[in-house]
Amino acid sequence: MSTTDSAVTTGVSQKGLSAGAVGVIGAVVIGISTIAPAYTLTASLGPTVAEVGTQVPAIILVGFIPMLLTAFGYRELNREIPDSGTSFTWGVRAFGPWIGWMTGWGLIAATVIVLSNLAGIAVEFLFLLISQVTGNPDIADLAFNPFINVAVCLLFMLGATLVSYRDMQTTQKFQYILVGFQVLVLVVFAVAAIVKAVQGDAPDPTAFSWSWFNPFEVSSFSAFAAGLSLSIFIFWGWDVVLTMNEETKDPAKTPGRAAMVTVVVVVSLYLLLSIGLIMFAGVGTGALGLANEDISANVFFALSDPVLGPLAFLVSLAVLSSSAASLQSTAVGPARTLLAMGYYGALPKKFAQVSPRFFTPGYATIVSAVVASVFYAVMRLVSENVLTDTILSLGMMICFYYGLTAFACVWYFRKQWFDSARSFFFTFLFPLIGGGILAVLFVTTLVDSMDPAYGSGSSIGGIGLVFVLGVTIIGVGVVIMIWQAIRRPAFFRGETLAMDAPPSIRRRR
Repeated sequence: MSTTDSAVTTGVSQKGLSAGAVGVIGAVVIGISTIAPAYTLTASLGPTVAEVGTQVPAIILVGFIPMLLTAFGYRELNREIPDSGTSFTWGVRAFGPWIGWMTGWGLIAATVIVLSNLAGIAVEFLFLLISQVTGNPDIADLAFNPFINVAVCLLFMLGATLVSYRDMQTTQKFQYILVGFQVLVLVVFAVAAIVKAVQGDAPDPTAFSWSWFNPFEVSSFSAFAAGLSLSIFIFWGWDVVLTMNEETKDPAKTPGRAAMVTVVVVVSLYLLLSIGLIMFAGVGTGALGLANEDISANVFFALSDPVLGPLAFLVSLAVLSSSAASLQSTAVGPARTLLAMGYYGALPKKFAQVSPRFFTPGYATIVSAVVASVFYAVMRLVSENVLTDTILSLGMMICFYYGLTAFACVWYFRKQWFDSARSFFFTFLFPLIGGGILAVLFVTTLVDSMDPAYGSGSSIGGIGLVFVLGVTIIGVGVVIMIWQAIRRPAFFRGETLAMDAPPSIRRRR
């Protein structure tokens, strides 16, 4: 079997996926959808303001750096090896089957956790929206009934799975509508907040200052660390556009370009919103202040009525659209990673099955959805604290596989580092710095999460539950990997996907 299985023939990739189905714009829309800016920022803006005050724009830019540097590494790997397995395939090609397998496991585990979380968020905002429209606040409380919550959550998962199972054209049409609506509402919301602040018609109008972009005015190193940790949460998901590389119109270039455009669009949207809301509500702890703990879990909802008046329901609808759209698009990544792992023999061959009608990874999509649904239902019914702590362990998993992928870029291209200035920066320096930052964050989170105070306050044997869950997820991956090595030794001997390193361009000349 060739290790360059992304070659396209007769409109179908060698893995059976529909080739040429996604262009740059479609990939960008799906990337933005996966990041879910409306949901992400409404939950993270308040806690960030509490840490750094008006320096939120600076922190967003600082947090953007490791994501951008890592994205450069992804782009270079995709240019050389456009494979739907992305982190898994690239990890194998750079470091061998064992590290590559665990890199793939990190991506799958992270996305399964996110899928379950997004479904839960969609449920909460659905009932919140109904309560706003009907004027009955009691309806919003139904979302916190565990049985109602789980039942509606499973319906959301079913709907997302049905869309994901179909062809990529269906996914794109679905995302164009939801993402377009979401971005439009957020821009209107931000502009309205700025206009009211300038006119003095705001609870705590704060004059804009360019100093908000100065990272050196952040008060402490811990605030910087908080900003970098924030980036893991608010920017995660852009790599989904790389997992679609075998289905894009130009596999070697389109995914990389789409990834870069996605992160730039999202950071611009985050900056506009943060500036608008700081100008409108200020950074105090008053009733509508962004540092008020009572509104920090859902800043947009608290400020939607003061900013948009009778159109406030549009903000809740935007956040609902954001979580629902992201629920569907997030399912794209793990399904295609599982497809590649099955294709190369790292998992049972069933995972390599492609729908003969829609040319999508049908079996892998269903398995991803079922696992995420069962995971959420069990965690939600057992304890909401356990579910919360599992979600907090997400940052650990993202740092784990993003960091390994960045290092895979550095090592894979080791013979080309000094071939040109471009090679030096994009295959060596940038991904090395990005991977290094993520490695530091991974270790820092690992150490901090040992404290029971980290997260819900739950612990096992005096060790924080977030740490226990994070280590357990990685440990489960190791156990499954060893079992697969016993059952499918060919992959782990490098017979189906081997280590490789492209030679120096200078030497080839």
